[in-house]
Amino acid sequence: MQTSITLIQQRMQGENSTPEGMEKWRDWKWQMRNTIHSVDTVEKIFDIKLDKEQRALIEETIEKFPMAITPYYLSLVDPEDPWSDPVFKQAFPDRKELYVAKTDMEDPLHEDKDSPVPGVTHRYPDRVLLHVSNTCAMYCRHCTRKRKVGDRDSIPSREQIQEGLDYIRNTPVIRDVLLSGGDPFLLSDEYLDWILTEVSKIPHVEVIRIGTRTPVVLPYRITDGLVEVLKKHENLWINTHFNHPREITSSSKKALKKLWSSGIPLGNQSVLLADINDCPRIMKELVHQLVRNRVRPYYLYQCDLSEGLEHFRTSIGKGIEIMESLRGHTSGFAVPTYVVDAPGGGGKIPVGPNYLISWSTNKAILRNFEGVITTYQEPTEYKHNLCDLNCDKCTLQLKLEGADEEQAIGIQRLLSDYDDMITLTPSSLEKRKEGRWEEYKTNEDI
Repeated sequence: MQTSITLIQQRMQGENSTPEGMEKWRDWKWQMRNTIHSVDTVEKIFDIKLDKEQRALIEETIEKFPMAITPYYLSLVDPEDPWSDPVFKQAFPDRKELYVAKTDMEDPLHEDKDSPVPGVTHRYPDRVLLHVSNTCAMYCRHCTRKRKVGDRDSIPSREQIQEGLDYIRNTPVIRDVLLSGGDPFLLSDEYLDWILTEVSKIPHVEVIRIGTRTPVVLPYRITDGLVEVLKKHENLWINTHFNHPREITSSSKKALKKLWSSGIPLGNQSVLLADINDCPRIMKELVHQLVRNRVRPYYLYQCDLSEGLEHFRTSIGKGIEIMESLRGHTSGFAVPTYVVDAPGGGGKIPVGPNYLISWSTNKAILRNFEGVITTYQEPTEYKHNLCDLNCDKCTLQLKLEGADEEQAIGIQRLLSDYDDMITLTPSSLEKRKEGRWEEYKTNEDI
């Protein structure tokens, strides 16, 4: 069987896998220039023909949710059976995207509502998302930001980015900044370096994260020049987005190796997708391949309630079933956290199997992955340290350089010994819900 890379090269530009042809193929800018936007090109590559009704529906879908596929990513599709291929389903439009369920929302995570200034989403107290690009290498069909796809493939100006940077500078509670988009790696090396440098200069920012799908859909973007830029920033973490073992190719492995060889910690965030990876066997193979390539499985997301994603969504029960197949059946660090990103900006809520069966004053009843039920005896002599926030008289060793006393919020506050609050009411969270983070000046204020 002819390889898809050779097939695409020949049918797109009459080239084969000669050294010259492969050199051009591995040029990420060539890949971007030749991004596939038309149904005609896909039909030509795979020698398929949509009937008139199918084509009309696909064109209607593209009108609402545009198509963009890198030649590289399309080359991963099985040419013998593209319609059922997990890569094809993530890249090629489906008329099912035109169905908008009653529960679907344009902005289910309230990213726009939780935006104190343009380009910034501030949902959690100590971290923000900074939108640095409106451009992606590929339009993933399951994208939670489908409302933005194709609207404005552009790069925010320095003035626009500066507004977000100013907000971060003026909000000392922020210690973690996530660069997102679009895809930050679609920026030039120089521009990305400027953004990273400016964020790194902010004294209270301890961690910078980048979310990118280029190792999956455009691995050739991970050039030596890009890696040299990234290496300069010691507080950098990178999360990528592999959803299926078929996406982990020799090219993606090389890209990942360049990143981890430079000392950058790597994580992966997968989305649970119906008829693509909603299978315990597939997910186990995916996490195994990830850790073999020094990528820590970080999150497994329940698919969001964005418009046009109903056909991708599974039941939460399916996700829990998959988690049952991982916990205890593979290395603990290979097990991601299964989360539902709560609609309305509620944030990530971890869900999973119940291992605590029951609990009394003296005993906890637990079960393991095999179904073995066991008893854990609570200590009879344990007396917890009554915390009154008077750290000077605490018997614990608190000589921690840079440690600050903090006021508890949420459930932590209800559990504390130094606060009389017995009921948590929504009114106490109004400032956060309204995105009024500028009123918080330090960690002590929250």
